[in-house]
Amino acid sequence: MRILLIEDNARLSSLTAAGLGKQGFAVDAVASMAEGLSALATTHFAAVILDLGLPDGDGLSILRQIRAQGRTTPVLILTARLSVGDRVKGLQDGADDYLGKPFALEELVARLRALLRRPASYLGARLSLGRLAFDPVSGEIITGQTHHAVPRREAAVLESLLRRANHVVPKKLLEDDLYGLSEDGSPNAVEVSVHRLRRQLADLHAGVAIHTVRGVGYLIQEAPDG
Repeated sequence: MRILLIEDNARLSSLTAAGLGKQGFAVDAVASMAEGLSALATTHFAAVILDLGLPDGDGLSILRQIRAQGRTTPVLILTARLSVGDRVKGLQDGADDYLGKPFALEELVARLRALLRRPASYLGARLSLGRLAFDPVSGEIITGQTHHAVPRREAAVLESLLRRANHVVPKKLLEDDLYGLSEDGSPNAVEVSVHRLRRQLADLHAGVAIHTVRGVGYLIQEAPDG
């Protein structure tokens, strides 16, 4: 899942992005309101982690704009402002959760996953095709009553394909889902991930097939034999 982190403390931002990356998230880290709004205008994110004390304004302004546009993207405020009044203001303006600094990465991850599990969050819903069900929050394939863990990169590719099932997904879009804006990917990362994913889906008899559309991208469909 792709997460937008808006935090102006470079060291904290770097450590948080790295920690979330190890937990299976692709993180785009920016350091200002302007960069955050630009990223939101061009990219779809599963959730936003938002600092309030930004160099070019109050992070609550971003939050209000997100909600004014009718977006339901989960927003977790990450800040040193811990008074009751500050928390109430943030929640009234549309925040979904509030975590004070300093914080433990484990708690941030737990709170983020909890937000994405909420029924109202489309991005937290299971995705299904053929005999395959996929939980984008846990990164697991479900067949029957059995859960199968999927490596981070394969999970990102599978989620992107399933959200656009029966449609060709451009390779560039898959690359964007694999890596955050600040992370460089290897030239054949998508091909390798698709190859591994095909093998796992075949082993699980998931009833779906990933087709290569040469020069364009990939297409996932229910397999002819179901």
